[in-house]
Amino acid sequence: MRHPDQDAHTDLDPGSAALELQDDLEGDTVREECGVFGIYGHPDAAAITALGLHALQHRGQEAAGIVSYDGSRFHSERRLGLVGDTFSRREVIDRLPGTMAVGHVRYATTGATILRNVQPLFAELNAGGLAVAHNGNLSNGLTLRRELVKSGAMMQSTSDTEVILHLVARSRRSRFIERYIDALREIEGAYALVSLTNKKLVGSRDPRGIRPLVLGELDGCPILTSETCALDIIGARFVRDIEPGEVIVFDENGQDIHKPFPPMAPRPCIFEYIYFARPDSIVHGRSVYEVRKAFGAQLARESHVPVDVVVPVPDSGVPAAVGYSQHSGVPFELGIIRNHYVGRTFIQPTQAIRESGVRMKHSANRAAIEGKRIILIDDSLVRGTTSKKIVRMMRDAGAKEVHFRLASPPILYPDYYGIDLPDRGGLLAATHSLEEMRELIGADSLAFLSIDGMYRAMGEPGRDPANPKFADHCFTGAYPTHLTDQTQTEPQPRQLSLLAEAS
Repeated sequence: MRHPDQDAHTDLDPGSAALELQDDLEGDTVREECGVFGIYGHPDAAAITALGLHALQHRGQEAAGIVSYDGSRFHSERRLGLVGDTFSRREVIDRLPGTMAVGHVRYATTGATILRNVQPLFAELNAGGLAVAHNGNLSNGLTLRRELVKSGAMMQSTSDTEVILHLVARSRRSRFIERYIDALREIEGAYALVSLTNKKLVGSRDPRGIRPLVLGELDGCPILTSETCALDIIGARFVRDIEPGEVIVFDENGQDIHKPFPPMAPRPCIFEYIYFARPDSIVHGRSVYEVRKAFGAQLARESHVPVDVVVPVPDSGVPAAVGYSQHSGVPFELGIIRNHYVGRTFIQPTQAIRESGVRMKHSANRAAIEGKRIILIDDSLVRGTTSKKIVRMMRDAGAKEVHFRLASPPILYPDYYGIDLPDRGGLLAATHSLEEMRELIGADSLAFLSIDGMYRAMGEPGRDPANPKFADHCFTGAYPTHLTDQTQTEPQPRQLSLLAEAS
């Protein structure tokens, strides 16, 4: 989620210097911030949830949490860091007894990585406890938060997920699910929620289906999670996608489905296919790996130039580069080797380290590129900082020509649904022409996948402006929901700007 204090930077921000270095290493990375998992009725609920979160680690690497229920008490473990840092230990899993559990992995922006923001968030309501794990972002979350605070609510986090807890608590309806739906009626934006009470596991998606949520089954027990790869890791069976606007409830009586919203044309986020989802996941019936290969093949149709080798920027550009190579007939080579073991806090970001930062993560494979004309394939371009360094690295390693291709259209607009993108002024394509971008990154040529080409690679005839099939607002500016917070002029609340916690 984007958070009210995401730009706050004080001496109390934990690990902020290391995050600055990481931003420098990942200057062209589009980052999304959450993955969710929940299971009902299994004796090993917490252990299975931990395994599922391992499979979703790519969706969030700042923090992880699990809440379980053992029939009488809720148990919570929430920690900063990777899933394996905490949840691979037997003693931690033993502290999470019960047959019901929900889990969350999170990717936070600078200034928001504090323990109180780590999900699942939990609150004790008059009907009992409620734990909520949220993937997405509420585009009216700040507005609702301001109204709740004015009416006396006390916020303990800077996460918009806490707003949902307060809305459920504020509802005057008698049954929990009615109160839960009341809360959903008040929020807008993108959300895939997995929630846990002392009796129920509840999943819900926003009416446009912007964020993914799937239903699986293991040993007769239902599972709700962000991606099918989390089902594969535990040997669970994929059942179906949760539909846009659907609320699904599991309890001792079985399954109950609610559809409280008028039907709307689905607009799932196109970035799930471009970047977020793992290549081995199936998203809305499409193989992510095959879609990314199709993006690369379409890119070859649109902007090929004579070269000797196709080189992916690992790991994000690999499937598209495979598709480009297969369509063009140009050999695929691993001209860049990625170091997967670059840490966040191992060294302070001195200027000398900043200059060599990209080489800590990517190294040129000179044997594959020296003396050759190469095409570099990556999934997207945000600020251009890393792309510039990689092009220079290729030239330093002896590449004769370096052509850069992006397997997505130019990113021209910010996101308000949970993607960590800068405002428009920080987006290279929004502030520079194609030629200016090419010159800035130092490539011999530069080209992006066209918007219509992206749709054709998805099996559509092209983009229909009157009825776009995907949330493609980062490329087109056509946002699929109201953006209430963006119309407000009041300053954003920063309740926790002076609070630091040990983790």
